[in-house]
Amino acid sequence: MAETFVVMDTPVRAADNHAYAAHVCGRETDAGRWEGWIEVHPDGGGAPVRTPRETTQPKRSALEYWATGLTATYLEGALERALRPSPAGGSPGPAPRPAFDGPAPHPPEAKPLTAASSVGALLDPFAAYAHQGEEILLQELGAMDQGHLRKIARAHGLGSEEQILRTPDRRSLAALIVSEVRSRVQRGS
Repeated sequence: MAETFVVMDTPVRAADNHAYAAHVCGRETDAGRWEGWIEVHPDGGGAPVRTPRETTQPKRSALEYWATGLTATYLEGALERALRPSPAGGSPGPAPRPAFDGPAPHPPEAKPLTAASSVGALLDPFAAYAHQGEEILLQELGAMDQGHLRKIARAHGLGSEEQILRTPDRRSLAALIVSEVRSRVQRGS
C-alpha cells in the first residue's frame, strides 16, 4: 500500500509560475524493495499528477531517508517530469493521500528490461550503478542472499564460474560484482 513520506512545506513552481504542493510517496514492491515517486497537487485544486519511479531502495528506512533529502531543485525537475504527458495517458480518480498506488509509467525512451532480468536476476547491477551509484549498489547487493548474488553475477557475466562458486560469503560476492561493474563502466564496455 502506498504511503506519503514527506509533504514539502514550500510550494514548487512550474514554468508558468503555477504553484504545486509536492508529496514524496512510496510503496513496497512485490519483490520486497521500496519504490518512490513524487506527486504534485495544484494549489487551488485540480487533479494531482505524479512522476515515474524516482528511486528504488532496499528497505523502507532507506526510502524514508531519500525522501527527506530532496532539494528544491530536484523537486522542480520532478514537477517538470510529472507534467510531461505520460505515454499511458489516463487521469487519476479521486483517492486518499497519496493519490496514486504507484509511480507513473516511464516515458517511451526508457530502457526496456534487460535479458538478464528474464533469467532470474533480481537486479541489473549496471543500471543500479549508473542511476544510484556504487554505494547504493553495494547496499542493495548486501541485502541479498548468496544464491541471488550468484544469479546476478552469472546473468551479467561478472567473474568466471570458478570465481562465483569459490567466493566464500555474501559480502565478498557483492564486492566482486561491484568491482566487475566498476571496471566495465570505466572501460566503457
